[in-house]
Amino acid sequence: MQRYFVENCENDIFFLSNDDTYHVTKVMRMQLSEQVEIIYEQRAYLGKIIELEPIVRVQMIEEIADENELSIQVTIAQSLVKEQKMDYILQKTTELGVSEIIPYAASRSIVKLDSKQDKKIERWQKIVKEASEQSKRTIVPNITNVMTLSNLVKLSEYDMKFLCTVNETSQNIKKLLSNLTGSVRMLFVIGPEGGFTEEEERVFIDNGFISLSLGSSVLRTETASTFIMSVVRYLDME
Repeated sequence: MQRYFVENCENDIFFLSNDDTYHVTKVMRMQLSEQVEIIYEQRAYLGKIIELEPIVRVQMIEEIADENELSIQVTIAQSLVKEQKMDYILQKTTELGVSEIIPYAASRSIVKLDSKQDKKIERWQKIVKEASEQSKRTIVPNITNVMTLSNLVKLSEYDMKFLCTVNETSQNIKKLLSNLTGSVRMLFVIGPEGGFTEEEERVFIDNGFISLSLGSSVLRTETASTFIMSVVRYLDME
């Protein structure tokens, strides 16, 4: 069943956005009385379509149980990469349960956003919304403004902060995460195609980040984030 996130509700009537109205009427070609799932304020509801134009309105039928979110809250600080790779990272990490994504302007990032930042973030937020709907989540991951090294090292709201590197002194992800208990907030920083500079690594480590190894293989930047979320999801299921 199709799922939509909504921001407006009055008297148990949900109002879909213009984009979602287009999806319901033109893409899915739904009709009156068809049922959909609605997420409103992180709670799931079953509803039926009672109006198609000018915007879709959905009558609440009942609240439904939904336990799809991870107890572990994961933020991925992803170094800026080319559009196709970034789209893939956003989609797959969202499907696997990421809570937040921080675009990181690394020293070796090829992509520079500058004046295009607002439009890019708006587009990225749309991608994670659609991925959240597809994967039956109750939250849409937040995408922050682009951060620099100095921004990232000042973040203090996490229980654990990791720098994903191929450094020989890095600690193994299995050993570091296997004993997690309860709800924790973790931040993983992932480098660009060319990796981190020595200066970047030094600054991160000096500011309390743990150097983390993802195994003996050298993973592409778009693979690393998916691998991390897969490991966390597996641990959260135990």
